[in-house]
Amino acid sequence: MAAFVTLPLFRCYSLNKIVYPFGLQYLRNINYRNFLTTSQKFVKMSYSIVERGTLNTTDYRLYFKKDDSLISPMHDIPLYADEANKIVNMVVEVPRWTNAKMEINLNETLNPIKQDVKKEKVRFVANCFPHHGYIWNYGALPQTWENPEVLDESTGFKGDNDPIDVIEIGYKAAKRGEVLKVKILGTVALIDEGETDWKIIAIDVNDPLADQMNDIGDVDKHYPGLLKATIEWFKIYKIPDGKPENQFAFDGDAKPREFALHIVDEVHEHWKSLIGRDTETEGISCANTTIENSAFKIDGNIAQEAFAKSSEPTEPAPIDPIVDKWHYVHLK
Repeated sequence: MAAFVTLPLFRCYSLNKIVYPFGLQYLRNINYRNFLTTSQKFVKMSYSIVERGTLNTTDYRLYFKKDDSLISPMHDIPLYADEANKIVNMVVEVPRWTNAKMEINLNETLNPIKQDVKKEKVRFVANCFPHHGYIWNYGALPQTWENPEVLDESTGFKGDNDPIDVIEIGYKAAKRGEVLKVKILGTVALIDEGETDWKIIAIDVNDPLADQMNDIGDVDKHYPGLLKATIEWFKIYKIPDGKPENQFAFDGDAKPREFALHIVDEVHEHWKSLIGRDTETEGISCANTTIENSAFKIDGNIAQEAFAKSSEPTEPAPIDPIVDKWHYVHLK
């Protein structure tokens, strides 16, 4: 019989899986329905997530389902929730104030979220004073790909081979695996080890300030200091690991909404070229369960077989207290 265990959030345990439906409460047998605006203008999508393996270890995986069918968060969740109004879906990988560096796993079937690994250990970002963990909800836009084969005309560097990153700046700390509908406000361009790594700046459409946030200038107006802190965070977060300060294109200046929308359209087209190929690109699983005419579409049985190969869920592993350490880093 399933039981509830009080952890950072409620978990529903059964014999072989842990399921997190999202909604106003984390309750068993309530389907998560993405929040809608009062105008009900968005297409309803019912998503849930299933934990496998052991949190804080290398075998942890977070799988996605739509209407109880397994899907890929990279390929099967549409980019646009409302294309006419340029409202996009965001897959939350890292909730605000947390340290575990979670990411969509490109090379596994169904692209579950997993924790990044460095030197055979799961990775946690350092707390660079005064910032604790990630200072916004962090994730990716589905159906996007920063193509490492294409030189970005804006930055002069090629893509980083990942879905495009997005930071969501609203008041609410999201949950890992949550799918948010967000309004794009602008973007900054991190140059990470010689690769273009765009960071889209967005806000949840359900945030109380969302209607007042329409372009990058509104961020400084309503969130004074956040853009400056964001640039600082990205510049210094790898320094405690012995790496140099990160650099930005455009001297770290944020580009406006229209510019950001153009970048999103570009990386969406790159994803279309990726998913439309006859053979998979090395290091990226294009397996999906919903895209018609895709050479990589798989049926439910194959998806279930891939899911079954993951480890059975267990209690989270303890986190080394060193993760809580403050690092006092100063820019030159």
